[in-house]
Amino acid sequence: MQAGKKMGTNWTEVVKRKGLTSYQLKWLAIVTMVIDHVGAVFFPGVWALRYVGRISFPIFCFLLVEGFVHTRDVRKYMIRLGGFALVSEVPYDLAFYGKVVELDHQNVFFTLLLGVALMELLKYSKELPLKAVEILLVMASADLLRTDYSFKGILLIALFYLLRENLWIKTVCGALWNFLWNGSIQGYGALAMIPIALYNGERGKSMKYFFYMFYPAHLLVLFLVYSAAA
Repeated sequence: MQAGKKMGTNWTEVVKRKGLTSYQLKWLAIVTMVIDHVGAVFFPGVWALRYVGRISFPIFCFLLVEGFVHTRDVRKYMIRLGGFALVSEVPYDLAFYGKVVELDHQNVFFTLLLGVALMELLKYSKELPLKAVEILLVMASADLLRTDYSFKGILLIALFYLLRENLWIKTVCGALWNFLWNGSIQGYGALAMIPIALYNGERGKSMKYFFYMFYPAHLLVLFLVYSAAA
């Protein structure tokens, strides 16, 4: 038992000294997301690009939980996510479906917004049965709205939030989540648990609004470039 505690303590100390900040994790998620989207739009047959892209969503979910835990104003956090969900929807639909409006699929900001709403509910719920009901209701909402990653995305956010105090259980469950898709390439997303395990708890440089603006902007650029090349 003492050896196990010592090992955990040593790992924590190493990560705090040499680990990754949230700023670095965000860049890793952004770069892998762009690689994924370039593959989806321009090279749908090049699966290696999509494999790399599986890393991004778990990292974004992890950072969403960290942002929620440390935010001073959850209401503003949700308004920001909701606003950019609306702004991003047309670029998302254009880039991936070639339509101005595609109601069968909604962009990932809607998933993240529902994730924050769920965490706010869970924060005030004491009983496990109530927590389970809240998770299932929000998962059903994501499925009904057809958000990116749907109910499975909500499940990952819930896992990261409820297990946030236990690094090893959190990363193991986070890794297993990627194998919920039978025959899917999402299994490569389990690799995201490596940088997540290396998170040192520091924010690093601030890039509060960069991702919010970058997401719809890069989708619009991808659509315009694809349209010009077609």
